[in-house]
Amino acid sequence: MRLLALHVQDFRNLGQVSLSPSPHATIAVGQNGQGKTNLLEALYFLATLKPLRAGRLSELVRWGAPAARVTGRFLLKGAEREISVEVAGGVRQSFVDGKKAPSLEEYFGGVSVVAFTPDDLEVVKGGPDSRRGFLDRAVFNRFPAFLRESREYARALKNRNRLLRTGPVDSVYLEAYDETLAKAGARVYARRRALMAELAPRAQATFASIGRTPDPASYGYRPAHLGELDFAQADEAALANALREALASRSRRDLERGFTSVGPHADDVSVTLGSRSARAYASQGQQRALVLGWKIAEIENLEAATGFLPLLLLDDVSSELDPERNAYLMRYLAESGAQVFLTTTDASLVRAAAAQDTLWMGVRSGAVSLSPPGDSPSGLSSPPDGGEPG
Repeated sequence: MRLLALHVQDFRNLGQVSLSPSPHATIAVGQNGQGKTNLLEALYFLATLKPLRAGRLSELVRWGAPAARVTGRFLLKGAEREISVEVAGGVRQSFVDGKKAPSLEEYFGGVSVVAFTPDDLEVVKGGPDSRRGFLDRAVFNRFPAFLRESREYARALKNRNRLLRTGPVDSVYLEAYDETLAKAGARVYARRRALMAELAPRAQATFASIGRTPDPASYGYRPAHLGELDFAQADEAALANALREALASRSRRDLERGFTSVGPHADDVSVTLGSRSARAYASQGQQRALVLGWKIAEIENLEAATGFLPLLLLDDVSSELDPERNAYLMRYLAESGAQVFLTTTDASLVRAAAAQDTLWMGVRSGAVSLSPPGDSPSGLSSPPDGGEPG
């Protein structure tokens, strides 16, 4: 898989950007707040139909513009195809070769992307919601249908919570909502379990080479409040039944509080180092190595599953890693053969990932300029204010 051309129009603070990326490394250099992250987010949004940063879809449209649009032309299995996504009036529309996409599966069609941001480096010491989001992005990358399935669960959860807040509820009526939520939740459980089974061993092996500690890492996921269920072996029917029972047992509490207290939305991902909580006991460097191990494992797992490498998006990650681990990451990227998009405020941090055909760009106040080969991207500068974060 290769991105041949990218066109961005009125996305966040970017006016119009058209470029033909390098098949290896495309690097955007500029100060904070100028639009580097927005360029990566445009590509991430194109490949996933989800914003890289939380927010409403309307926030993706440049101030004063009626709509935002991102278009990419890809080479997939020897054939070219074009996909586009447009946001107008808070509504998203997707297109394949200029026609409205008939389904999410048709739209994605083999396109995959892995993003790595400074926020990811904080996921171990963050809260359960950040780790769930971290896990679910990886699940979607591996199983694109998960976007639709997770939306079905979110819709069922929203409906049940709305019912809980209305006051006294007939038990038969609540059971109908529990049934819908249990079936959707079982699918989410199964997808997360499948991803963890593939990815965790790879992540643990990668951490062993970069963690600087003899203590082994462990990544795990097991839903809370499902009783004595053998989660590793249960089929979806058993998962749905266990969740249905958990919902019923906590219905009184949920009615009192007005929200659903059990389900995939309330779970956590366990990350341990030497059998102890990495959040509590791992150093900051070790926590970041745990995340780096996960991301590299995600890339390798996608290649093993699909037969090709995903697009890799790295948003100023190098400035957050210590020199040794940054060197490891840059060396890995250079040797992987993947098509990589990086942003940085200091080009010297990412030069190790650059090949002879690297495309260097400068980003300033939402404008992207190509840097001639003889120029020094590290010399590009912008004022510290102006533009959106990124």
